[in-house]
Formats: sequence, C-alpha cells, structure tokens
Amino acid sequence: MRTIALLASLALGANLAGSALADTPTASVNTYILLDRTGSMQPIWDEALKSVNAYAEDLGKSDTLKSSVTLAVFDAQDGLKFDVLRDHAAPQAWKDVTSAEASPRGMTPLYDAIGRMLAMADHDNPKKAVIVVMTDGEENASREVTSAGVKAALDRAHAKGWEVVFLGAQFANFSDAKHIGVAASQTMAVDKSGLTATMQRLAKKSANYGSASAGAPAPVTFDAEDRAAAKEDKVKGQ
Repeated sequence: MRTIALLASLALGANLAGSALADTPTASVNTYILLDRTGSMQPIWDEALKSVNAYAEDLGKSDTLKSSVTLAVFDAQDGLKFDVLRDHAAPQAWKDVTSAEASPRGMTPLYDAIGRMLAMADHDNPKKAVIVVMTDGEENASREVTSAGVKAALDRAHAKGWEVVFLGAQFANFSDAKHIGVAASQTMAVDKSGLTATMQRLAKKSANYGSASAGAPAPVTFDAEDRAAAKEDKVKGQ
C-alpha cells in the first residue's frame, strides 16, 4: 500500500510540475523607451509621462508574455544627461513615473541619447526588443555620436529583428529619423491629446510582436487607425 501511495504522490507531483511549466510564459519582449525631457517638452510633459505609464500598464495585462520596460530620459547640460528612471521593470509591478522624478530642461542631444539606449539594449541582447523614441524636436546638441553612427547601430538592431519606432510629440518633422534609417511606417506624429491612446495601442503591438512565432512575425508599424488615434493630421496641420 505504501508503494502505491508513493507512486501516486510522484505522479501528482509530476502533473503539478508540468502544469507549472505550462503556465510559465515562453514568449518575451524587452521595451526600451527613450523620452525627450528637453525644455520644449514642458507643455506636454504630464501627458508624456501618463502615456508611458499607460504603455506599461497595458503591456502587463498579458499573462502569456514575459516582458520588461526600461525608461530613460535625456537632455543636454554641458553634454548628454541620460537618466534611467526604470531599469528592466516588470510591467505588472510598474510604479508610475511622475514629474517629481524628472522635469523638462536643456537641449536635444538626440543622437547621443539614441546611441546610449541602443548600447544598453545591445548589452542585454534580448531575442526581441522594441525601441521607442519620443521627442518633440530635432537633434541640436550631440557630441558623442553622429547620425551615421546611430544609423549603423540601428542597422544592427534591425538585423536582430528588433523593432524601432519614432514618435513625434506635437512634432511632425522626421528628417532625423529618416537620416538614421527609421522607416516611415514606424514614425508617427502624435497630438498631445493622443499620446496615451497611442502608447496603449503600441503596447498591444509590442505584445503581439513578442508573442509572434518566427513563421508569422508581427512587425510594429503604424496604420491608418493608429494615425487617426494619434491625431496625426492635426499635428501636421499646425
């Protein structure tokens, strides 16, 4: 009888272990959000932070995807100032970012900041990554990295299958994005009132990309519905 009980116990343990493994997410994605904190962002700063929080909240709703979100803000104060506010944070345990942690100031060392963020992602080397750049202005203060250097780094990211998107917050000039190799389908102008909806939609696209199989990829691009939600025409008309 003891032998039968022992075998039953072992079988039950095996079933529980199998169930636990089945519940463990196998798909994963790392998100790296680079947020411009330069002085001109002041009028839309609260909405920008709210949209980042909404992205993390919505990404964390998936129970089949292992994900993390890294958030860095940047500006220039006698050189690049690059502050990581959230480092590989689990979306399910996300602590909302507030203006008490960072406020707008300085100029726009866009290339330096993108180069620094891509270096972080390269160090992590995740299988899947989404790089999100949100800015309201053009490059005007980089000292460390040129547009050619950033393009080379982004080419390496694309070669790994990573997704790179460029959001213009109340801004529709994507010449910098074009110069560094970001496709038009992955750039979008976003009105202040459309930031949160845009980042929520981006979270869903990121989750789909992270969960997609190699045979059925789900690239992160912006379609007509996304552009309507972002109120892109309104920004372009300003």
